[in-house]
Amino acid sequence: MKNAILTASFLGAILVTSCSKSDNATDMNTALNVNYPAAYVVNGEDATVSVIKLSTNEVTATIPLMGTGTDMIMWPHHISSHENHLAIGVPGMDFSAGHAVTGTMSGKLLVIDAMTGAIVKNMSLPVMNHNTIYSPNGSEIWVPQMDMTGKVLVYDATTYALKNTITVGMMPAELTFSSDGTKAYVANGDDDNVSVINVTTKAVIATVTVGNNPVGAWTGTNGQMFVDNEDGQSISVIKVVDNTIAQTIALGFMPGIASHNGTKSELWVSDPMAGKVHYWTWDTTMMNWMHGGAFNTGAGAHAISFTIDGNTAYVTNQTANTVSVINVTNHTVTKTIAVGKKPNGVVMKM
Repeated sequence: MKNAILTASFLGAILVTSCSKSDNATDMNTALNVNYPAAYVVNGEDATVSVIKLSTNEVTATIPLMGTGTDMIMWPHHISSHENHLAIGVPGMDFSAGHAVTGTMSGKLLVIDAMTGAIVKNMSLPVMNHNTIYSPNGSEIWVPQMDMTGKVLVYDATTYALKNTITVGMMPAELTFSSDGTKAYVANGDDDNVSVINVTTKAVIATVTVGNNPVGAWTGTNGQMFVDNEDGQSISVIKVVDNTIAQTIALGFMPGIASHNGTKSELWVSDPMAGKVHYWTWDTTMMNWMHGGAFNTGAGAHAISFTIDGNTAYVTNQTANTVSVINVTNHTVTKTIAVGKKPNGVVMKM
């Protein structure tokens, strides 16, 4: 995020500061009824969501994320879910080549109905946001604000009223939660650290120094968080119990996302420039993550999401405009699915 030039999408975006008229459901997807397990893939350049039916691995619907007039929805990014709602962060600029940002602009908090595709809430934010995420109990929506004076905004998930403003580090990107739901982790790109927040009190309880330009602290089910340091080309492993660094994994490439498969005890890290995914296995003797290998997916490999049983993974390939379906046991691609342009975030709904 440091010392960079704004992209064309950043410069051309139109700033808005008030809530849009899109609070009610649109009538564009009235026939849509996603009543089956699915993967939802956010296509940044198209501003759409591809719905992949998990039983067939076919795209069964494409949900347009429509704005009107000056209220355009540009470059939607990461996605989270709670019950039948999906929350999407809309920073308004393309992050597919990295997270280099100087200056800032407004962002959006976007909520859609997962079954019908209707827009439930389209609310403009003071500052651009890397993601928008439901709290562990679903009662709140947390939104980082990518600014030099970094903040996290906490909204009521029903009324969308602002409840809390939490000061964190400079240029916060992704916000995630520990697997036990007690702590939030915010990657502060320009401070090279991670702010740890008590979910109940909303107080910052620790600041953890990591590598150069952290983008996200990705949740592990093993009491660890995995921080992808974009410029540092490394993964910092944070122990949730005491917020100390357990291990630093040198990558030798710019990471896309780190994703932990607790069922298989594997850590996967996407390599967007090489179009592949690397994986590490947990060594019970050394008590460290050890590199196990790598496999090809597609150009711009990015987000990784596992099914509940841990046997199948879905990888978005941003510059190939595809999603790779992976057999986790033998690390092979079983299918390549065409989606929209610049697919980024992905979330499962079972």
